[in-house]
Amino acid sequence: MRNEKRRFFAAILIIGDEILSGRTQDANTCFLAKWLNERGIQLKEVRIIPDQLRTIINNVNILRKKYDYVFTTGGIGPTHDDITALAISKVFKKRYEYNKEALKILETHYKNSYLNDARKKMAKMPRGAGLIYNPSSSAPGFYLKNVFVLPGVPVILQSMMHSIEQLIKGGQKVFSETVTGKMPESKIGEQFGKLQKKFKDLSLGSYPFFQAGKIGVALVIRGYSKKRILQCKKVLQNLVKKIEKS
Repeated sequence: MRNEKRRFFAAILIIGDEILSGRTQDANTCFLAKWLNERGIQLKEVRIIPDQLRTIINNVNILRKKYDYVFTTGGIGPTHDDITALAISKVFKKRYEYNKEALKILETHYKNSYLNDARKKMAKMPRGAGLIYNPSSSAPGFYLKNVFVLPGVPVILQSMMHSIEQLIKGGQKVFSETVTGKMPESKIGEQFGKLQKKFKDLSLGSYPFFQAGKIGVALVIRGYSKKRILQCKKVLQNLVKKIEKS
């Protein structure tokens, strides 16, 4: 569902010591940013924090009041350091307990005999939370108000997004266009800055690259109006051609 007259904003809270230590690379931010943008929700902030109860509580409280949606990743597995569900319970002052439906899902998946206490822990969450169904490994995520709690494993997280689609509202979509220049970023920097002042309703960014032994720059235009973006793109293309010839 989309409300074209309203703009929606989101934040991602990545939870895990393994991300901060460099042992595990975060692959979820790029996927979620694209997924959200396609639905008219602009990602405004990403934070990476350790598996510390008070840190999780503080950050979730800040972000849920600041943005329309908050997506947490990591910390809902079966081990002792997976404390995200407990932290969310404390955020909303809800009892941390077994969700009956989640427990049934795990019992069916593990056929009871393999459902030990560690795996049962994955069914514990705040009272009143809604489930985010997991077609990959069965253990569900959950949501409470505007906070969506997801696993850290990218393949599993991606498989669960279909369930979330029915739970959120999107707004105005952010469009973008890119113009590539065969030049150093510094050569167009001053003119690019002037162009930003002319198109104040758009967001312009420059991203240098080095490819096949040559220096170049990708000039990206973002905004809510496709018409304005194309107007800016035309001016920028002419500017790039002029500089490349000089």
